[in-house]
Amino acid sequence: MEVLRDNSERAASLLKSLANPDRLLLLCQLVEGERSVTELEALTGIRQPTLSQQLGVLRNEELVATRRDGKWVYYRIASEDALAILGTLHQIYCA
Repeated sequence: MEVLRDNSERAASLLKSLANPDRLLLLCQLVEGERSVTELEALTGIRQPTLSQQLGVLRNEELVATRRDGKWVYYRIASEDALAILGTLHQIYCA
């Protein structure tokens, strides 16, 4: 039962992170591959302050990872669990 409780807490935390429309939109763009902050802003229309805040939440939750190339920062999905859920959401809502 303890393992089940731990897993349910992890699942709830992931679902809480995905429950924000801006974060979900960002992750949907990252499903297709690595993107820079500038690309994410252009694709989603999320303005820089909000974009930075939501990317920070995704980093803290270890859902995304970053790579720096000079002055550019690139984001990619780092969570296989999030990727699996995003795939299912894509099939349901984006197909």
